[in-house]
Order: sequence, then C-alpha cells, then structure tokens
Amino acid sequence: MSFTGWPEAALDFFEGLERDNSKAYWTAHRQIYDVAVLGPMTDLTEELSPEFGPVKIFRPYRDVRFSADKSPYKTEAGAMLGSAYIRLSAAGLAAGNGMFHLAADQLARYRDAVADDRNGAEIAAIVASFPGDDISMIAHDKLKSAPRGYPADHPRVELLRYKGLAAYKEWPVERWLSTPAAAGRIREFLATTKPLTDWLDAHVGQSELPPGRR
Repeated sequence: MSFTGWPEAALDFFEGLERDNSKAYWTAHRQIYDVAVLGPMTDLTEELSPEFGPVKIFRPYRDVRFSADKSPYKTEAGAMLGSAYIRLSAAGLAAGNGMFHLAADQLARYRDAVADDRNGAEIAAIVASFPGDDISMIAHDKLKSAPRGYPADHPRVELLRYKGLAAYKEWPVERWLSTPAAAGRIREFLATTKPLTDWLDAHVGQSELPPGRR
C-alpha cells in the first residue's frame, strides 16, 4: 500500500507506552501498533527503498539483559533504509544518515581521509553545506581533543575527533506527519545528505574485521 502518513493514534500509542511500559498495555494496544505505527513505517520504507536501499524495521522489544532499565518495549519505532535510520516517537519524526559507529579499520581510513588535503577539504565542505540550525552531525562517540598522532591545531581537528559521522535531523509533531508529505521530508533529507554517504562509501567503506573485533 502507498504511504499516507502516521495517524494521531500512532502518537497516542507511544504517549501511553511512555506512561505504562507494560505487557498489559502492549497486549491491549497491539493492534493499534500494527495498524497505526508499523503499517505506515512499512509503507514508507518500501516506497523509498528503490531510491535509497534495503529496509530493516527493528523489533519493538528492548534488550534488557544488561540494562538497569527493565522496561520491555521501545518507546519509538525505528527502521534502517540503506545507510539511513528513521525513527518515530511521541516527540515526532527523526532521521540520521551516514556511519554512526566506525570499526577500528574504518576509523583509521576515515582519519587518513580527513587529514588528506584534498579529501579532507571535500568532507569539510560537505558538512559545512548542511544548515547548522537544521541538520546536526552526530556519532556514537567524539574525542575531547585531537586523536593520537594528529596535531591539536589541525585545520579539520573537529572532524578528526569524531568516531563516526552521521547527519541528523528532527521534526516535531506537525499536521504533515499524518499525510504523504512525511515521505517527502525524509526523501529531501536523504537527498541533501547523500554527498556525505557518497564520501564515506568512497573513503571509508565497510569494515573488513570479524564481527567480534569491530
């Protein structure tokens, strides 16, 4: 089915789940999740997949094995679309695009490319082209100073400090969220940030380490 937006029931579902993160609530509202949350997420990602890559929709259950918080359910719906992550919650819609976490071999290639005069100038220009009050740069971690082996006054030290690099944008709840226009917002963000993912694909690529060493 074509994507028509997320109905208000999707936001109501997450607001209720934030108040009562229990199996009883989940069981009583499971049909609302399937129809109002999961259904539109499936339709959206399937609609955009031909342009932006394969889809993976994440399960709604939290892994609580090593967490002090034993709440069983995620208070957001998330999906991967190619290199991008899409999230819906009671707060609204959000998307990230890039490489949020870099394995050791990827991080070495990333830093070499950032330090290179030509390649580094290219990624600096790409990041600078994003509107700062609209799109932010994020990573799973960021050093407080230059990484070992790089001067503290390197012209691109800010980029060198990242241990991943992804663009991120949030949209608060507005009327368009319940319309097909929501797909347009995601499509525009992914098109805007494509130069970032193109650069990362060209100069960083996938990790060649075994999964246990990444």
